[in-house]
Amino acid sequence: MTRKSTSVTIRDVARQAGVSVATVSRYINHNAPVSEDVAQKLEQVMAELQYVPQAAARQLATRRTNLIGVLLTNMDNDFFSLLLRGIEEVVREQGYNLLVATYHVSNRWQSSLPIGPHNVDGMLIFADSLDDKNLAFLHHRDFPMVLIHRTPPAGLPLPCVTIENKAATHRLVDHLIDVHGKRRIILMRGEAGQEDSYWREIGFRDALDAHGLPLDPQLILKGDFDRHVAYQVMKRFLEQEAVPPFDAIFTGDDEAAIGVMRILNEKGIRVPEDVAVVGFDDMNLAAFLTPPLTTVRAPTEQVGRTAAQQLIGLLAKNAPQDIILLPTEIILRRSCGC
Repeated sequence: MTRKSTSVTIRDVARQAGVSVATVSRYINHNAPVSEDVAQKLEQVMAELQYVPQAAARQLATRRTNLIGVLLTNMDNDFFSLLLRGIEEVVREQGYNLLVATYHVSNRWQSSLPIGPHNVDGMLIFADSLDDKNLAFLHHRDFPMVLIHRTPPAGLPLPCVTIENKAATHRLVDHLIDVHGKRRIILMRGEAGQEDSYWREIGFRDALDAHGLPLDPQLILKGDFDRHVAYQVMKRFLEQEAVPPFDAIFTGDDEAAIGVMRILNEKGIRVPEDVAVVGFDDMNLAAFLTPPLTTVRAPTEQVGRTAAQQLIGLLAKNAPQDIILLPTEIILRRSCGC
């Protein structure tokens, strides 16, 4: 007979898995690496024993923290302020408090997960701030989660809220080609492994294909959705001995557009007279850049509100929508030549 989770201790898990208590503790708290084999064994044993760490079990039973967690990759730009504004509006209305943390790829095995069952009632998880293994670990403990700007891994029925990226990018590149006659368009990729970046690149490539235009590998740059990275990458591109010809830049997002437009200005390259520049997101600054930025308006605040509503519903034991895809729209300003 399988013992109830309330009678199972960390020592029982360690004994059955054939590892030390310290190893189990490291795995549960994410504060040091364990091998893939050990991780799989621990997952199997904890599922068989229906083991839930005691602190997490008590909090999930009582929901006494009254806290909603938000896990982000960083908080370095205006995008996150808009997202958090939407989340905070719903959380406050529902009588919860908000706990926001960042979790960086570079130190995931050097520090424990800052928020989770030990200190919040449920969690909103942005993009790739948690990997598939951690998502599975928390899901198997019935911890309420909603994903933002990413879809769930195969086999994990986690609700998610994201935006339409592919078609909007396609329409924006169509505009550059059909209206402004652009043929040599730079693609600045976003962060590696980020779904927004992936679908924007697919939309970009599809638009070129639809017009019979090849994608020159020399015109694929890495902007990482970051103004500083985009600035440096574009600077190196422009300072090559032989710069490939180009007449437009899809910067991936407005953050990267800021860095790109700065270096173009420093190099005496006029926007839009010499080169068209377009972004994605329609951040607050986009309309105030010189020239104002043509971009895709993403409903970032609404993403935050919708994700928070979904999580509040989960905490109330309501069935969530599996995937919510919010629409985007093209905003034409002078940076493309309009």
